Amino acid sequence: MKKIVAITSCPVGIAHTYMAAENLEKAGKELGVEVKVETHGSIGIENELTAQEIKDAVGVIIAADTNIDKSRFGGKQLINVGVQDGIHHSKELVQKVLNNQAPVFEGGSISATEDQAKEDGWGKKIYKSLMNGVSYMVPFVVTGGLLIAISLTLGGTATPEGIQIPEGTIWATMNSIGSIAMGLMVPILSAFIAQSIADRPGLVPGFVGGMLAANGALYGSDANAGFLGGIITGFLAGFIALGIKKIPVPKALQSIMPIIVIPILGSLAVGLFFIYVIGEPVALLFNSLTQFLAGMQGGSEVVLAMVLGAMIAFDMGGPFNKVAFLFGSGMIAEGNYSIMGPIAVAICIPPLALGAASLILKTKFTKAEREAGKASLAMGLFGITEGAIPFASTDPLRVIPSIVVGAMTGSVTAMLSGVTDHVAHGGPIVAVLGAVDHVAMFFVAVIAGIIVTVLMLKFLKPTLQNAAEPVLATSAGNVSLQEVEEVETPVKKEAFDSITDIIQNDTIVLDTTAETKDEIINDLAHRLANTGNITDFAGFKQAIYSREAESTTGIGMGIAIPHGKSSYVKKPTLAFARSQAGVDWQSLDGEPAQLIFMIAVPQDSEGDMHLKILQRLSRKLMDDDFRKALLKAPDKAAINQLLSEM
Repeated sequence: MKKIVAITSCPVGIAHTYMAAENLEKAGKELGVEVKVETHGSIGIENELTAQEIKDAVGVIIAADTNIDKSRFGGKQLINVGVQDGIHHSKELVQKVLNNQAPVFEGGSISATEDQAKEDGWGKKIYKSLMNGVSYMVPFVVTGGLLIAISLTLGGTATPEGIQIPEGTIWATMNSIGSIAMGLMVPILSAFIAQSIADRPGLVPGFVGGMLAANGALYGSDANAGFLGGIITGFLAGFIALGIKKIPVPKALQSIMPIIVIPILGSLAVGLFFIYVIGEPVALLFNSLTQFLAGMQGGSEVVLAMVLGAMIAFDMGGPFNKVAFLFGSGMIAEGNYSIMGPIAVAICIPPLALGAASLILKTKFTKAEREAGKASLAMGLFGITEGAIPFASTDPLRVIPSIVVGAMTGSVTAMLSGVTDHVAHGGPIVAVLGAVDHVAMFFVAVIAGIIVTVLMLKFLKPTLQNAAEPVLATSAGNVSLQEVEEVETPVKKEAFDSITDIIQNDTIVLDTTAETKDEIINDLAHRLANTGNITDFAGFKQAIYSREAESTTGIGMGIAIPHGKSSYVKKPTLAFARSQAGVDWQSLDGEPAQLIFMIAVPQDSEGDMHLKILQRLSRKLMDDDFRKALLKAPDKAAINQLLSEM
């Protein structure tokens, strides 16, 4: 029997990953070929393909909306499509491989990434590449920022040169480790943007470009290009590597293209371009801005404060931020502390405001962003403006104007109130350490800036459910892209052998009369609460709606799987409702939901419990006959019998 190997993956890594896998396997059986599918979901990589299985396969099908490493598949027929095609056109994909109609992937010389870009559109590919870089960058920002914050708090002393940590102490070592992690932020962002565009050959040019962006001394500037420079080098490296991959070369050179030729040529091209074309203007901009600020002394204090606040917030550590900060630091050396006061306020407003907004405006931020918001709050307290970068990277058109106006508000308030700062640092920590005059007004200014930013975000950022936020579009609809998946640390294990172990007759509704999504959610949540496995109905229902706000759980084909992980749930429990008329669930394919499963799992359950339940449900529900049987089942006993097949 012929064999085909496949990989499926969707951005959220839950239902669609397994729906595509199930349909590809089913299509293989219908066409008399064995299809083995490796799934890349939130649980991790499952059913991993071996080298021998790839060698024996006649072709490869990749149905994914995430970046997949294709280096294993050199010399094989390879089809690269979106996950929705894997769900809805699985038979055609398998047949195309069997008919030898798929292009042969020659390792580094043919770009399946470009094929996917044509399928999705370059705009969507660019957004997806940016999100890939951001998702890898966030842990470095959080780790570095919090280590620096801890070391400054426990080991720092205020001096005119800034908050100093005595050499040789453990706090100095911790600060160095944190600085290294923070210093990797821009190179990581750049590298993984490039990797998403050009696969593995883009990594080296991306890293090199990111290091250049993070080191202004290489092009004669005291200020680096910051995360904005990292975004530029990431896309530059990715598209240069992609262009080199398209150059026809003899077969003898094809094997060394991705590991020698592309990294060397790509790194050289990115480096020379950035240093001589981009770097010099950055250095010139730095000098011009410094002279501009020096010329504003003696003029309007309000205008100067507005300019300083805007520069601090605009690029969060880039050239504008560094120019303003170094200008304020220079004024301290001349005995003028009134410039650094407004800067110290502006420095902490972006991370504090975004951290506060992620907690207050929960429906406008993904779960991953809300988690990042907690770290952003901590970094803001210690004057680490970079804590705001993850938010600005994913939604710059709304976030950057909001934090700029907020920082300007705080800076002007501080200037008019006579707030000063005697050390070259910012954030509430300088006030706590006694380096600030008019401490009360310092905090008033900070709070004013936070309030303005949060209010702007409230009006500028739409709720996630409206899909007006940055989203990843697929062939069937829009899916919110989450940089960090919903995987928590395992605490305790709660196993189940069959879906029937977690469902009761009282949580099954045959032919519900509910006409709206809200009515069904309310009914099923009540039924789950009545089992005694949920301690607080309102709290659990809020968990369901919080998940719905991130992206619709209407997965298409008449199916919806709302789910909530909550501390109000004592043990995994499932409810099911059937609607013959169908209910609008904002499903990806626009079809009304007729089969609705609601999953409740404890907050401290094994990290992937709800994912395992979703996996079982979504795989089985891809069977047309199974769905029809559920719709026609005469009673609850028949429903239970069908569910036992899972």
